[in-house]
Amino acid sequence: MLSRSTERGGPATVRFPLVDCLGVIAHQCNLLVITRGQILPNTHPSSTDTGDRPGVVVSQQQRPAWTGGSDEALVPLGRGDEGAPTTEGQGPPPAPPAAPADPGRAAEPARPVERRAAVDQAERPEPAPPPGRRQRRPEGPPAPADGRAARGARAERLVGVTKPASGRSTATAADFTAERYLRGQAAPPRDGWRRFIWWLTGGRINFGPSPAEVAERQLMARAKAPVAGCRSIAVISRKGGVGKTTTTLMLGHTFASLRGDRVVALDGNPDAGSLGYRVRRETAATVTNLLADEREIIRYADIRAYTNQAPTRLEVVASDDDPRITTALGEEEYRRAIALLERHFNLILLDTGTGVLESATKGILQLADQIVVVMSPSLDSARTAASTLDWLNQNGHADLVRNAVAVVNAVREEGLVELDKIREHFQGRCRAVVQVPWDPHLSAGAETQIDRLRPVTRRAYLEVAAAVADGFTA
Repeated sequence: MLSRSTERGGPATVRFPLVDCLGVIAHQCNLLVITRGQILPNTHPSSTDTGDRPGVVVSQQQRPAWTGGSDEALVPLGRGDEGAPTTEGQGPPPAPPAAPADPGRAAEPARPVERRAAVDQAERPEPAPPPGRRQRRPEGPPAPADGRAARGARAERLVGVTKPASGRSTATAADFTAERYLRGQAAPPRDGWRRFIWWLTGGRINFGPSPAEVAERQLMARAKAPVAGCRSIAVISRKGGVGKTTTTLMLGHTFASLRGDRVVALDGNPDAGSLGYRVRRETAATVTNLLADEREIIRYADIRAYTNQAPTRLEVVASDDDPRITTALGEEEYRRAIALLERHFNLILLDTGTGVLESATKGILQLADQIVVVMSPSLDSARTAASTLDWLNQNGHADLVRNAVAVVNAVREEGLVELDKIREHFQGRCRAVVQVPWDPHLSAGAETQIDRLRPVTRRAYLEVAAAVADGFTA
């Protein structure tokens, strides 16, 4: 509040608004005043409309206008007499006390002070190049066309590629994986004292799987090797009674129980094969009926009516055992049957007859991708298996011999034959050799139940499946 003398000689009270007073001080000191959450204008009261309001009149020189030649610009400030927002339920904060002013001292004219504020470097226009000089092109390869950029971005989205949110970090949404952000959850041991300790402590102490269990898991992983398209595997032997049909059946059971794709076994023995009797019979259809209705089979649901499915998901196509049939199926018929199965299955196991010179066996060998040679642990059976490999080498199937898997079936603990020497012989000619122990459940020749096999027998056939699957990429 200021006072001045009037004509009556008495002091007269002149109201000087606090906001205007703070504006004068801010203008003289080149400061910014913030009150009630607002920035007060750095102007003089005379720059506003005073009307007939009595008070001290202070003059102010006009500020020079900014021409844009400097790197800085004036910061526009609002009017100080505008109302400041207040918080709901609260009154306006108390105004700070104003500095007392001397009524007898006239206000000096304000000096023009240059105020400069930073301007964003990106908003400044680049200076135009001098006349006669060509603009310099940016270095680096030219930007790709919009179509190529869109296709590249779409390809990255399809494979799950994400980009960092800022240049300071390389983290993306792809970093959130179960291996990185979830606590380790080791699988409990399957059996033995490790399983007992895990059960006794409620899972708090976990020694992990035993070395034997780790090796078995590795065999399972090998047996699950992916297959590109369809793979045909022929199980052959020139001598009967060595377990060729049993090997075909157990190899199919192992693959079907571990893999997620479709596995089928075809009885390729034209002379009353027994593969169809080793699984639960669901249909009386045989390979002859399959070929008769070949034109009507379009989908997998159609071919399913001609197969018998085991609990392991293995499907079997039986051969004819009708004594009224006098003509056996030949090479051309089995070619058509295999071509039909290839359209609906990923793995085809072919149980051949005892003679490699038969027409059906010749057709199967020409379409097979791999072979499994089966022999019993006897001298004459090993000699016959070796002669089979000799015939294949001499008749254009040397690639099948190099990728073959030899199986010594029904091995007993005691015997006169030195199996190590037989194994050594076939290791030099085939890719792998596996010995399968004798099992009473398989020797019965009836429907096979996997859970009734001995653990060592299941482990042996798992090794056979892993050895065969190693050749899927060959």
